[in-house]
Amino acid sequence: MISNKIKKVWNFIWNDDSIWSWIVNIILAFILVKFLIYPGLGFFLGTTHPVVAVVSGSMEHNGIGFQDWWELNKEQYEDFNITKKEFLSYNFVNGFNKGDLIVLLGEDEINRGDVIVFWGSDGQPIIHRTIINETNGLFFVQTKGDNNRLSRLDEVNITKDRIIGTAKYRVPYLGWFKILFLNLIGVDV
Repeated sequence: MISNKIKKVWNFIWNDDSIWSWIVNIILAFILVKFLIYPGLGFFLGTTHPVVAVVSGSMEHNGIGFQDWWELNKEQYEDFNITKKEFLSYNFVNGFNKGDLIVLLGEDEINRGDVIVFWGSDGQPIIHRTIINETNGLFFVQTKGDNNRLSRLDEVNITKDRIIGTAKYRVPYLGWFKILFLNLIGVDV
């Protein structure tokens, strides 16, 4: 009896071509990703947010080559004693774009030039490059978006408890699924 019901449910989920079967599949996929895959990946990578979608253009280099981008922005970095040679040693030297998906790793050590995700003052995650890293008794960092002239007020004196993780890998365009979904349900990003 129970075996028959399980077979019917299994057949409904995997073989039925109805709209209801499709809806149940979407719900099951959401539940699996939200409550099993995402937390498992977070545990493995040591962060609460193992994957984030980039929802702004603050790290974009506007489609120009590094040399041209550096000439336009070098003064902003030289003010922090960051040379072109040092910048070229950083991860994501060419920035990344709105709609990219970024894989994070929870790390204890944050270095100048690392791209980190941290909690902003509005409770939303922000992904920017560290430009100052101080550890003289007190740990804090300051960040700035590569496409921003200045640091925002909430990205000065960022303490360790506000840091979600360090950006390690970029998957182009995959974050657009999240952005489009949020726009579809009326959440402005």
